[in-house]
Amino acid sequence: MEFTEAQVIAELASIFATSDARIIEGIGDDAAVVAPSPHKQVITTDMAVEGVHFRRDWSNAYDIGRKITAANLADIFAMGARPHHLVAAVALTGHESMSWIRELAEGMRDEAQSCGVSIIGGDMARGPCVVISMTAVGEVDVPIVRSGAKMGDHIYLSALPGWSSAGLYLLSNEINVSTLSSSAHAQRALAQFRAPQVRYSDAVALSGAHSMCDVSDGLVVQAEQMAKASGCRFEIDGAQIASQPEFLDLSLLANEVGAYVWDWVATGGEDHVFLATGIGLPGIEIGIVDQGDGSEIKGLQKQPRGFTHF
Repeated sequence: MEFTEAQVIAELASIFATSDARIIEGIGDDAAVVAPSPHKQVITTDMAVEGVHFRRDWSNAYDIGRKITAANLADIFAMGARPHHLVAAVALTGHESMSWIRELAEGMRDEAQSCGVSIIGGDMARGPCVVISMTAVGEVDVPIVRSGAKMGDHIYLSALPGWSSAGLYLLSNEINVSTLSSSAHAQRALAQFRAPQVRYSDAVALSGAHSMCDVSDGLVVQAEQMAKASGCRFEIDGAQIASQPEFLDLSLLANEVGAYVWDWVATGGEDHVFLATGIGLPGIEIGIVDQGDGSEIKGLQKQPRGFTHF
């Protein structure tokens, strides 16, 4: 680096500058100070590690910043809450340019501002690879939790998952998407992997849900978690998912590149769509909550394979 830590902090303070009246002290002091709220606080944190969650030869700094911010915001919205503030800690290798750091910060800022959220502080250190840790703070009156599913609830997805996983597949297998007949779908998948377009308004529309979850680790995993937390069984109908027009688009792409589309849809994560249960909710109805335990997607020719953290 041909600049000092103080110069980087000054640049970030300029990028993250806000007129939010709730912030009493922002970037520049030992800690941020915000005005108290009469509502319940909702707090979440997420981490992105270079080589695991992103690669700089696959994604630019702006997209990386947007992606980690979207992951945090989606978790707040999945609780039926509204995010207010973010803090971010970043480890840099020392070989980044100021322009790369600026683009990373601008990606964070722009994704946050899309929800009216301010980034009000953080930390910076040196490390062997880039690591970004972000914490989001929001508020809610009555949280929507994973354990709230009830017998007889219907199960809904706010949108079809699988696009981000498809993008990862294309990059991992070094597929030249310009040669594909389904290149438009491939470009969408790549964009969704690099910086997911999260429809936060979908979570707001699901405010009447009995339970809800952000699908970041895959539909199968999240449905299992919700079913276990609620003490019931999630019966998911694969045919209802496959009837969606977007599923045909993903299927065309999967068939062309030799992938199994359900690996993307059922076990792919990071699209940050919302899985919810209730009655008469908006979105894609995919099944029902019943007696028993666990979850199952019925009607699949073979079981999908997915990502695990360890």
